Amino acid sequence: MLAELTIARNGASTRLVFTSAQLVIVTEAGFRLWYIDLDGITQTSLLREFEQSEDIRVDLSGVTQGGQAFKAVGYLHPNTKHHAAAIRGDGVLPGF
Repeated sequence: MLAELTIARNGASTRLVFTSAQLVIVTEAGFRLWYIDLDGITQTSLLREFEQSEDIRVDLSGVTQGGQAFKAVGYLHPNTKHHAAAIRGDGVLPGF
């Protein structure tokens, strides 16, 4: 679970407001991938902006509930109707 998450894109940073955020790391058959599931996002205008954009790449910085900080790159896939989003990780997630 994540305590906080900030995304940056096009020179602007936004701290996401959510009810829950889960970092999932999958290691299978030599592959390692990660993603973040976000629920209860209150910033619906931000979700709509991502819905309408072809550029969904974001720079991430966050902190787990255990206090571990991280920085990474991902792609934000919004679900405005359900006030949710998934961020698919791009590359290695250092420290995990």
